[in-house]
Amino acid sequence: MLTIIGIIVAILIVALVVILVRAASQPDAFRAQRSVTIAASPEKIFPLINDLRAQSSWSPFEKDPNMKRTHSGAPEGKGAVYEWDGNSKVGSGRIAITESVPTSRVTLILEMLRPIKARNTVDFTLEPQGNATRVTWAMQGQRPYMVKVMNTFVDCDKMVGSQFEEGLGKLKTLAES
Repeated sequence: MLTIIGIIVAILIVALVVILVRAASQPDAFRAQRSVTIAASPEKIFPLINDLRAQSSWSPFEKDPNMKRTHSGAPEGKGAVYEWDGNSKVGSGRIAITESVPTSRVTLILEMLRPIKARNTVDFTLEPQGNATRVTWAMQGQRPYMVKVMNTFVDCDKMVGSQFEEGLGKLKTLAES
């Protein structure tokens, strides 16, 4: 009996060590990005990204009807700020536009407070392609050790990427209508 318990404990310790070593070997930074081609001009798409109020019409993160929302700063472009506090699916945080280059790029700083604290940079780039526009949504930031441990169980690129794909799909529908 004691031998079986000892073997189980040894297996659990080895598994834990493997997980911790694997986590430690992951890069300190991450980048997730997705793109879509939209049959619309950058001039039509840009205002839907550059105005944080307009983003709520296509954002995949607007899933809590009771979420508290606050807009401050500039009405759009650099200095525009959006803060939210919602249920466990949307958490709470703040996003602010730090750079806005008309019809080509919007850069934001995302500060998540809940469920996991994080500070990441978000970029939207718009590239004309004939009568269409390629829109890329990217997010990058640092990965603390505990996030690396979590990443051994959860594919964060897939999780974040699927949300970006959903949002870009909604943006495409909105811009093409």
